[in-house]
Amino acid sequence: MTASVTARETVFSLRHQIARIEGTLPDRFDAPAGAPCSISGPTDQILVRRSGSAGGEALLTTGVASLDDTLGGGLLKAALTEIHGPETRDAGAVAGFALALLGRLVNCDPAAGPALWIGTAQAWQEGGFPYARGLQDLFDIVPQSLLFCEVPKLTDALWVAEEAARLTTLSAVVLEIRGNPQRLDLTASRRLHARAQQAAKPVLLLRQAALAEPTAAPIRLIVEPAVSALRSTLAGPLDGSIGRPAFAVSVSKSRTGRWGKFILEWNPDEHSFDERCGDERYATERSGVRMRHGKRAENSVSVVSLPRCGADMAAAPGARLAVSTTGPAPATGAQPSSTERSTHRRARRAG
Repeated sequence: MTASVTARETVFSLRHQIARIEGTLPDRFDAPAGAPCSISGPTDQILVRRSGSAGGEALLTTGVASLDDTLGGGLLKAALTEIHGPETRDAGAVAGFALALLGRLVNCDPAAGPALWIGTAQAWQEGGFPYARGLQDLFDIVPQSLLFCEVPKLTDALWVAEEAARLTTLSAVVLEIRGNPQRLDLTASRRLHARAQQAAKPVLLLRQAALAEPTAAPIRLIVEPAVSALRSTLAGPLDGSIGRPAFAVSVSKSRTGRWGKFILEWNPDEHSFDERCGDERYATERSGVRMRHGKRAENSVSVVSLPRCGADMAAAPGARLAVSTTGPAPATGAQPSSTERSTHRRARRAG
């Protein structure tokens, strides 16, 4: 009996040390005045937080009350946050959502330094490279406020991200990778999360075509493009038009233990998110892709990634005419074929 109690205390002590290192210790709140105390001891009790946030936390809010409440008040500024895209074609939505968050972060503090966006060559070849003029028009991010770093290997990207998270001159660090590489394991994510906590700055981990796996990030969001609503006019919705960009955001992991699905629209004029309420179409319709009831249909045509550099794809071949396969191959110009000798050639007429 004594041995089991000692082992249990050892396990609890190790769990407490791990939680302290990761910065995930439970928040301590003062008990309300007049509230009954069911246990003997100090008046303060450790409560499980299901919504809201603890005082003193630096949060990056999305501006959508329901989403912020699910996240415990918003995204932690001093933490690692994961933003996933289930497929490669969702990379644009993931990058756009991250840019919207960076725009809100930079505009809240004009004195903040630039943000650093780190990406591997493979990720940018598949997902594309951000366009500076589009960043300023849609997200109010001036080009000098966002720095880019392209590296050939994941090990270099992780090293740059860890070193950049320590710099006080940067306001945020974004790391964009592809898939589920083995080098980005639980230990690597703990290092990024610890650097973010020490520097008190957000580190956003963007993952293209990745599956959820254990990491040290307290929040994981799954972002997909949603169907844009019709453009609103004074006379009502304009038929055949395309409205604001929309994102389908799913909370896969949060500090509060809650999850949910939200359809957010980005307002490029006010640079803020708006929740689209009463929209049951958690679907994406683009490029012949239709998603209903959480399932995606197969593409009606083959999808091929275009090369980053080089010539365009060759056009489809036309109709082929029947040719004779017997006899020697035709000669090029006035030269005899390889199977024809000079003695076989007939004399030509002169004049």
